[in-house]
Amino acid sequence: MELSIMSFNLRIHVAEDGKNAWPNRVEAAAEAIKAYGAAVICTQEGSLPMLESLNALLPEYEWIGEGRLGGEEGEFCAIFFQKDRLKPIERGTFGLSERPDQLGFQSWNTACPRICTWVRLGQIDGQEYLILNTHLDHISEEARINGAMLILDKMNITSGASAILTGDFNCEPETKTIQTLIQAGLRHTYTNPNVHPGRTYHGFEGGEEGEPIDYIFVTPNIRIVSANVDKGKYDGKYPSDHYPITATLQV
Repeated sequence: MELSIMSFNLRIHVAEDGKNAWPNRVEAAAEAIKAYGAAVICTQEGSLPMLESLNALLPEYEWIGEGRLGGEEGEFCAIFFQKDRLKPIERGTFGLSERPDQLGFQSWNTACPRICTWVRLGQIDGQEYLILNTHLDHISEEARINGAMLILDKMNITSGASAILTGDFNCEPETKTIQTLIQAGLRHTYTNPNVHPGRTYHGFEGGEEGEPIDYIFVTPNIRIVSANVDKGKYDGKYPSDHYPITATLQV
């Protein structure tokens, strides 16, 4: 059975963004999600009020997650899923630091605390997927590399489980962070020959020139059926300063 998935950096609410501040584009973000209709949407940078306002426009979805400072505090790496098709079996959030069980702790010269939220989702047919969603540091390469290695350890891809890793990795395909994930056996959806991603961060300006920093990775037992970077406008505006990226996958 196929699973459709989206990774979407929502851009945290900043009042100084003016017309691009979250209250002015929450409906556009919801429309972008509805346009693809993914079974799973992995988001980054959402605060609790942002996620609640988005979910109110997406009644067919539930979401799980925890703020990067613990509980409801700080930005989330929230995972939304279609509640009539998927059920959470187990879930959690760990920190990307030398103390992963302590959210809010910082290591490796990171600019701020970073986290990874995960959930094991079961389909009606009994198929299970391990979904992991993260947002790596935008300053420290050391933090990005060590964070990626910590996520790989938590994934344990040698177990043969079907796992999908999504997020804003804040680095381009040829960097050591991305190559570390590839060398461990993961593939990202841009390996599909029909996908030419260009940049995925555009700062509300649009355009294609550049390289992606947002990714969907899969374990070897998952086939990438199709993939896309949604560069469209909704309600006449870009729904975020990142393009949503999507994929259809099959175990």
